[in-house]
Amino acid sequence: MGEIEYTEALKAGKKEYKNCLHQGRYPYLPVLDEILSHTQIRSEQNLGLVHVPLEFVVGTSTAGRTRAFSSNFMPILPVKSEFAMKWGHLADAQVEEGIRDPIVAYEFMNRYYVVEGNKRVSVLKYYDAISIPAIVTRKVPVYSEEEDIRLYYELMKFIDATGIYSMEFSHLGEAKQLLEMVGRPQPWDEQTKDDFSKVTFLFSKAFKSRGGDKISITLADALVAFMNVYGFDEMLTMSEQDYSANVQKIRNEFLVMTESDRVGLVMDPDNTQEKKNPFTLLLAGSAKKYKVAFLYPKSAEDSDWIYGHELGRNYLEERFPEQIKTIRVDNVNESNIEETLEDVIAKGAKIIFGVAPQILKGSLKVAVNHPQVKILNCSLNTPHKYIRTYYARMYEAKFLSGIIAGAMADNDRIAYVADYPIYGMIANINAFALGAACVNPRARIYLEWSTKKDYNLDDFLWNNNIQYVSNQDLITPKQPSREFGVYRYINGELQNLAMPVWNWGIFYEKMINSILMGSYNTQEEEKALNYWWGMSAGVIDLECSPRIPNGVRSLVEHMKQDLCRGELDIFSGEIYSQDGRLRNRENETMSPQDIMQMDWLVDNIIGEIPTGEKLVDAAKPVVQLKGVEEK
Repeated sequence: MGEIEYTEALKAGKKEYKNCLHQGRYPYLPVLDEILSHTQIRSEQNLGLVHVPLEFVVGTSTAGRTRAFSSNFMPILPVKSEFAMKWGHLADAQVEEGIRDPIVAYEFMNRYYVVEGNKRVSVLKYYDAISIPAIVTRKVPVYSEEEDIRLYYELMKFIDATGIYSMEFSHLGEAKQLLEMVGRPQPWDEQTKDDFSKVTFLFSKAFKSRGGDKISITLADALVAFMNVYGFDEMLTMSEQDYSANVQKIRNEFLVMTESDRVGLVMDPDNTQEKKNPFTLLLAGSAKKYKVAFLYPKSAEDSDWIYGHELGRNYLEERFPEQIKTIRVDNVNESNIEETLEDVIAKGAKIIFGVAPQILKGSLKVAVNHPQVKILNCSLNTPHKYIRTYYARMYEAKFLSGIIAGAMADNDRIAYVADYPIYGMIANINAFALGAACVNPRARIYLEWSTKKDYNLDDFLWNNNIQYVSNQDLITPKQPSREFGVYRYINGELQNLAMPVWNWGIFYEKMINSILMGSYNTQEEEKALNYWWGMSAGVIDLECSPRIPNGVRSLVEHMKQDLCRGELDIFSGEIYSQDGRLRNRENETMSPQDIMQMDWLVDNIIGEIPTGEKLVDAAKPVVQLKGVEEK
């Protein structure tokens, strides 16, 4: 009986062998010894007995048996050979009782290379088995900043936390994101592993039946995208029909993940339509107002961030009193976001702005179910097709603020107070530091975080002998204070010097104009989009005090005009991080994507990007969604 199976396997092996030769690929199994001859190994780890996905078993440890198989592990030796006879006996054993003896293998970079048991692997691959028991030793490469190494180190942490060996992630941060979405204590107990296996099996079945295997992403990538919309707990309650329908609904989320740059950045608004009034045509002869909703995680009275957006909402109503009606909802959070969105949509809202990243997750599911409604979230680096995100290039104003502080600080010491360590914030900090350094090479920026558990600004300034401070950008209405923008302490008196300004009203006016005039729907539809506008669009500015010396004011104004004309690149030339690494070369300009995704601090900053355990509990939901940790 085994001879028949061997003959069929031999055909598959020879076919693969010929295809490899025709395509110029190596036709035999890869050999780990040869691969490692070019790789530095940090350590070996004994993983014990684990169930290894057969699709990840790709080669042999040594060259001894590699030429007995084609590159797909199918045999290529003659039918009458001793090898074929042994292969056939194993095939019979698999049919009669199943192959149970574990193989011995090395694991390297999430691929397995057989030390003993090549024929068992071949037989099980022939029968399309899913996994094989294996006694595994992991060979760990030396850490580096190369993306594949960083991905692998993230995967090792995932495996240690879950005991799951079947996942493979294509993008940095996905493994951590999946752990957070499952939300169970680590390491996982058997119940969590069973629950995860259930949802993975049902999702995989639906994903493949809907053509997912034709999309060039891994199952883990697709699972992350799906769970990001529906959540782990809801997936546990889904039927097979639910999985199938929902996979089809969010197909565009999977397609976005195939892009090397998953987020398309729109750096400036389309000004070609700016002089036209989009409401003239839309509402001609109609008294009906266009409804735009603003969702706030707090109230404008309690938060300087929300207060800035509230000024923008009021600007819209003042700008278009007869055409626009806005809906404001305070205290929107993860527990009520879906209900809130459904409510404002039922009230007729066609455009919805969620002004903080913590309400992004719940918004995504509603956006999938209401594709006719434009839902945008104020955050950066968000690769979702159904929700677009927006932010402003505040780092431009921070650079100018840094120039002021660097030129005026008598003792070269300047404090920078940041709040959340999230995407966009790191660019602001670094730009401020670069601005200070360009006028004062001795300037040092002392970084502190207002969301840290032990935050005490007075002690921080006193202990570091600091008089010049960059703090929050706006006052908080219920807690008025002059500690905003750039200020200094002179003889116990606080003097405000400069204030970065978020002109959210201008941003919202231009965004709604873009939507109503049609350019919103024609912008890079194959990608997720982030709108990241700056001084040139008028959405960012810097207000300066007369206390600033005239020469410094003139320099700042000159730099500001250069920024608006696109003639100044802040992140250009040689830039070093705190660890001495060259992050940008002399004749290069950093890409917008690299600026947006910064997870390091420039070399004249004293301080760090805090990890989650150092932050107050209220900050953790935001940081879990959009946070960065220093590399």
